[in-house]
Amino acid sequence: MGFTKEQLLARLKELQIDFSQYEHPTVLTVEAQAKYVGDKGGGLSKNLFLKDKKSRFYIVSALADTKVDMKVLSQRLGLGKGGIRMAPEEALGEILQVPLGCVTPFALVNESARHVSLLLDKGFQSQEHCLFHPLSNDMSIALNACDLDKFLKSIGRDPSYIDLEANPTVGKDQPPDLASFVPSGSTIQPDQPDKAAPPQDPTENSVPVNKKSVAATGKAAKPHTSTQNSSAQNSKDKSVNPVHQPSVFSDAGLFVEEILNKTSALLLSEITEDAVKENGVNLGTVVAENIRKRLNSDLQSIATMFKNTAYTQGFHAGAHRNL
Repeated sequence: MGFTKEQLLARLKELQIDFSQYEHPTVLTVEAQAKYVGDKGGGLSKNLFLKDKKSRFYIVSALADTKVDMKVLSQRLGLGKGGIRMAPEEALGEILQVPLGCVTPFALVNESARHVSLLLDKGFQSQEHCLFHPLSNDMSIALNACDLDKFLKSIGRDPSYIDLEANPTVGKDQPPDLASFVPSGSTIQPDQPDKAAPPQDPTENSVPVNKKSVAATGKAAKPHTSTQNSSAQNSKDKSVNPVHQPSVFSDAGLFVEEILNKTSALLLSEITEDAVKENGVNLGTVVAENIRKRLNSDLQSIATMFKNTAYTQGFHAGAHRNL
């Protein structure tokens, strides 16, 4: 069973996080929420719960007026144009352990959501305070970005804020800028030709989104024909595209930094006042054992990804030399 609203609010108080809470009728959309707390002066948030083709999950948390283009976001993650979509409703209960309309960064407090990636709108940092549902959509709480960061760090998350409206070029010489946000466990796939996909419901998971940003449009890939002349050879050269790998897994320094970041974040989450009182002089041993258990699968995953990245880059380097 996941955290309850009451348990989350108690956790925030334990962390000495300053927040205001507003009870209201159950709401399923940002527009409905605005009727009750839109006059509080804070930035309302919309929260997308997404899934890619390899069943890796993401929460995108943004200001209500931030435009999130799903195709652009998918490309920036290195997943191709149609590589990400709304997660099914059943995943809300299985992964986030919250009901429909209650997706927020606070859902990451549940252990079942430990591999869910979080992308935060940089617009939150310019707001005096922001409004989120505390695991239940019959209440909204207001807190600032610094206090949200404090909560996330307490559960071993290193918050990162990004420009969700940016549309950088992604190509051979411009790797996807958000690839490091793809949960570890398997390699990122190369862009594939667009395939028709049914439009997603923009009101699902409490987030009203422009339908044009969510629906994937279908374009048939033109068949490739080869000839014996030089123009055909040039076409062949252009057809070999390297896999878009996340930079953190292609640079040894960044790879080590990623491990250290995960370790330090987990260490900070383990050393709490309650842990000190409970374990006393044995705290070091207890913390070391907990870190070993909790980091084991994560480090295996990123090590595998580093190995796969090296293999893929070597393969493509050899392919280019043989052309």
